Amino acid sequence: MSQRQIIQVFEQYQKSRMQFVQTVADLAVRPQNIEILQSAGVLSMLRPLMLDVVPSIQQTAALAVGRLADHSDDLAEAVVKEDILPQLVHSLASQNRFYKKAAAFVLRAVAKHSPELSQAVVACGGIDALVLCLEEFDPGVKEAAAWALGYIARHNTLLSQSVVDAGAVPLLVLCLLEPEMALKRIAASTLSDISKHTPELAQTVVDNGAIAHLAQMILNPDAKLKRQVFSALSQISKHSVSLAEMVIEAEVLPAAVACLKDPDEYVRKNVTTLMRELVKHTPELSQVIVNCGGTAAVIDYLGDCSGNLRLPGIMMLGYVAAHSESLAMAVILSKGVPQLALCLSEEHEHHIKAATVWSIGQIGHHTPEHAKAVATSNLLIKLLELYMDASSSEDLQAKSKKALKSILQKCTYLPHLEPLLYDVPSNILKHVVCQFSKVLPHDSKARRLFVTSGGLKKVQEIEAEPGSPLQEHINAINSCFPEEIVRYYSPGYSEALLERLENYQPA
Repeated sequence: MSQRQIIQVFEQYQKSRMQFVQTVADLAVRPQNIEILQSAGVLSMLRPLMLDVVPSIQQTAALAVGRLADHSDDLAEAVVKEDILPQLVHSLASQNRFYKKAAAFVLRAVAKHSPELSQAVVACGGIDALVLCLEEFDPGVKEAAAWALGYIARHNTLLSQSVVDAGAVPLLVLCLLEPEMALKRIAASTLSDISKHTPELAQTVVDNGAIAHLAQMILNPDAKLKRQVFSALSQISKHSVSLAEMVIEAEVLPAAVACLKDPDEYVRKNVTTLMRELVKHTPELSQVIVNCGGTAAVIDYLGDCSGNLRLPGIMMLGYVAAHSESLAMAVILSKGVPQLALCLSEEHEHHIKAATVWSIGQIGHHTPEHAKAVATSNLLIKLLELYMDASSSEDLQAKSKKALKSILQKCTYLPHLEPLLYDVPSNILKHVVCQFSKVLPHDSKARRLFVTSGGLKKVQEIEAEPGSPLQEHINAINSCFPEEIVRYYSPGYSEALLERLENYQPA
């Protein structure tokens, strides 16, 4: 065989290897092909090709493995069992940027499925190799590495701490300063994933100067970047008062409030989530948000969205209102109660209804004035319906009951209390009757209206155990009226009159 023929054989062999890995990589894009590829044992065939002497074959083989691992946890586990990860990590340091991107993709595809698979990446030295990739000149390599580190960190505290211990955080913060938009996004996302688990991890991110750089990107026109920026600031803020104060001190608020008008719905949701995490800590932080127009802006936002997008805004209003009478009144004056009533009527998911009910309770439980604001939006009957509805979730029923009782104990607005005298369980009825017993002794107009509306008659029909709190409240109400009027509206009085008529003998 001539030299030329030998060269042709090698060229044909190289061409066949390249064609094979490229075909597998293309086939792995389509979910319907995955099972066939897996049953053919394609991972075992790809493994040696990841060590091929031809760089393009190595890279394409790694890409094919990554696409397979990305598809399911079964395939990701198969990649681990095939012992592909150690050789991948070992070759990361010496290969070119194309291979590094493909290798980081494989590590990410394996790590994303579960903490156990992420731990397999950690065990083979994957985190250290990825952190080294963050120091590469090529922004694509940095992006691929940051993405993989984010998938590892998001699972739990231990894995996130491993990413921190490997020195990733300062390099991720530097990535925020790079000009490439995709790299900025992934770096912010990974910092968010690291920060979310514990105050200590969030503090590490803060100590490396992340807040200032994140704050500078709030007004960036790129919506996907803003989503990640607000997510990271939310995850930092949620842990403690001091961390929340550091976010506010970075002067994020005016720009954040402005972003509640952003065209991107997830930017708006993440801004609202940041607001929720800030206000929940203290009345002072809530007041800062109220003063900069945050509460009114969130209420407007609730009118422009639906479903789970509403959830952080609904809870934010509850947290603000819970702190004090004045903050609850600020929610009322910003038309928060009618907006929450609208959310309650429009939403069907029980967890959203439960959050709305909780927030309504936080607003209405402070004073009679707060309770009246809730009552005049016809929410007392709605809360009762949700509590008594057998199809309501256990949590929704419990929150409805608690909110209703706490508002009733402050409500002195009788026109909206009176419907609750009818067809209500005794544990709610006693609170309603109690409020009437408090108001009627001091309001002659209310007493007259109570008689003419049928309220007094209804009270006489209530069956209460002698000596019970409910009976004592009924007695207190009856003592507000002349005895003959009470008798007149008592059950059986008309029959007694007729009996007297029958027994009456004219003179």
